[in-house]
Formats: sequence, structure tokens, C-alpha cells
Amino acid sequence: MFMFILVVLINTSAATCNIIIITDPTGEDPNGAAAGSMSFADNMFQSTFIMSKNNHFAVLSGGEGNQTPRLGAIVETIRLLENGANASTAASAANSFSGIRIMCGGPTIGAAVGGSFDAYVVTVDDDGTITATPVSSGLATLPAGKKGAIIHLRNTHGNPQYGTASTVRKETAITIGKMIRDGYPATEILGAAFKEVAIDSGEKYGGGGDNLVSSLTTGDMFTPETLNTTGYPMDAEYSKKCPECGWSVAFPEADSYQTCPYDGTTLKTVYAYDAMVDAITVTNNDTNVYTYGTDAAGISETTDEIVTYSVNKNGFNAVTIASAINKAIDNGNLVGVNYIEPKDINIVESTRSVGIYYKPLANQRTSPAWDLPISSSVLDIVGSIQTAIGLILIILVLFRSTLISSFLKKRR
Repeated sequence: MFMFILVVLINTSAATCNIIIITDPTGEDPNGAAAGSMSFADNMFQSTFIMSKNNHFAVLSGGEGNQTPRLGAIVETIRLLENGANASTAASAANSFSGIRIMCGGPTIGAAVGGSFDAYVVTVDDDGTITATPVSSGLATLPAGKKGAIIHLRNTHGNPQYGTASTVRKETAITIGKMIRDGYPATEILGAAFKEVAIDSGEKYGGGGDNLVSSLTTGDMFTPETLNTTGYPMDAEYSKKCPECGWSVAFPEADSYQTCPYDGTTLKTVYAYDAMVDAITVTNNDTNVYTYGTDAAGISETTDEIVTYSVNKNGFNAVTIASAINKAIDNGNLVGVNYIEPKDINIVESTRSVGIYYKPLANQRTSPAWDLPISSSVLDIVGSIQTAIGLILIILVLFRSTLISSFLKKRR
């Protein structure tokens, strides 16, 4: 119903670049399958790259058809995949909807694209042989058990680089094949493909990407903040990052920083395509931080910085993470959320992921109530006494001359 309302209220957009990459069809490599979407058009919502964290598949949509049939094709594809269909069967659902494209896949089910598309299917054999096959509309499949990828790319009308899609589609397919052959993980290859497509074809606005094995996603990192606007340019500067401790700050605030505020190290500029790789790749160095319970501005970014610094200094320790966050609340760096306890933190060390569950403050408070060693009822009584004394003092001041005259008359 929510998606239907969006269709009615705005001009929704389909992705013009869809990519699924599988480098480990066994599903054992935590970075062995990735998917993502971009477009030059407005309104790149997450409906264009949907991921199932439980079943480890992605559904990427697009096409020139009407928005409502596109949503219908997405729903049907998800239904088929959740009921055990392979990628080929699920993607073929797009052929029942005029002008619609569906690409779907996962680490163990292969990948497929159905409906209206111009794509390349890339396969890489165990002996290193790369095959890149052009395919156009109908149904095309990367079989389960095969290393490879599918890349769809068309140009959006109005894109200044219109007419480049055919060449870039082929060249990027070859790049993907070579990187698979050379042993790069799927998440890193997706970043390289995004860079090439964004720069060379102009289909550059997020969108975003998913790690289909470890269930990591860029979420709304690059999708538009307001309706009927483009997403974040995937070939643009996104943040600055400390190569030593991992502290980072996003643009435009990053313009004010040249060195790390914690250790003085010169900061490294991170482009959006690399920021995507960092967000969805499981490594021994980076920490994936997720915030829940509040959408207040700045909370997610500040929490990411605090948790990353705490993990790098003290490891995945819920007590020290909670202490660091609560200190930030006391200092006013985090506003509008209550103190947290270690039980409010979910840590998954295998994917270096930390989830923080906040409780927003009531009555539009900006900071939590102080944790004082005496009861608040005692403070209320003291406050009442102070108020009474204050009123008496005010009366004495106002009627001072009258009271003095009265007192002197009585003495006579």
C-alpha cells in the first residue's frame, strides 16, 4: 500500500544500471555475492534494489513500463523466490508486465534478468576463461554454481552522456570478468563497476549496493533525501576517513577537516563508489554500524563515528561502546536520545556489525534527565520550599517601607 501511494504522489524512477556479481557460488565467502543499481533519473528509491536478509537474494528492477506494473513484477518475483524458485524462474515474471525489467539472484541460486533489457552475461570458468555474452530482452541466466555476473545498462533520456551505454556495458562486463578471474571479492568488483559506469556513461546516481551473503546494505546512503531529485553521485567525493583509526566525516562537513581529531593523521578522501564497498564488505578492519529507534538528523553518522572509534580502541565490547555513546550524550554530541545500556547493543563479530537500539526522549527533550543520588520527589519538595521562600522575600522587598513604618509605630 505504501508503494502504491508513492506511485500516485510522485514520478517514480527505474534503475537504468543493474548489476549482480557472484564470485563464490557456494555461499561460503562472506563477500562472494553482491548486487546494486544506479540511474541518471530522479527518485532512486530502495524499491529498485531489494535484498532479503533471510534468504540471501536481491531483486533489482527497471524498465520503461508504467510504475504500477513494475511494482507488481517486483512482488511476484519476491513471492517466487521466497517459495524456492530459482533465479531464472523468478526473473521470468517480468515478461508478464509490459516494458518491465527484473534482475534477481543470490550466491547459490545464480542470477537472471527478464523482461525488457540490454545486458551482458559474464561467466568465468575454473581455468580462467572469460565469456561475455550480449543479451537483449526475454530471459538471460547465469546458472547456479557458476562464477560470473549480469550487467544491464541503458542511458536515461536527458543524460548528457546519452549514447554511451552500449560501449560502457561491454567494457564494464569485461572489467567484471577480469576481476572475477583475478580473485577479487564480489563487493569490491561492484564498486569498480559502479565507478566505470558512473564516469563513462553518466548513469551515476544512487541507488546503492547489497552484500547478498552477509546481508549488508548501503540502505539510504545514496538514495535521494527529497522527492523528485537525483540520488548521490557515485563518482563524487563522499567523505574523509582516517586510515589509522577509521574515524570519518561526510561532505560537506569534511571540508573543515584535514587531519583526524583523535590522532592527527592526514585524512583520506573517499569517493562514493569506495564508500559503498566499505559499507557492504566484511573486513578485519571496518565496522558496520546500524542505528535503530530514531531518524533524527545526525544520530546515525555520529553513532558510526563513536562506535568505530570505540571498537578500534577497545574491541567489540558492549560495555565500552555504551559508555562512549553515553559520554557523547552528556557532551551534547548526540541529542534527542536516551542513555543506552549494554543490552541495547547487538554485536555480530563475524560480520563486524554493531546495532545500536535507541529510545527517543519524550516531550521533545534534547537530553536525558540527570541520574542524581536522591529521589526526584525530594527535589520537588525542596523546589517548593525554595519557591515559597522566594515569594516571601519578594513580599518583604515590595512592602519594605510599609513594614518598617508599622514596626516603628509599635515601638513608640
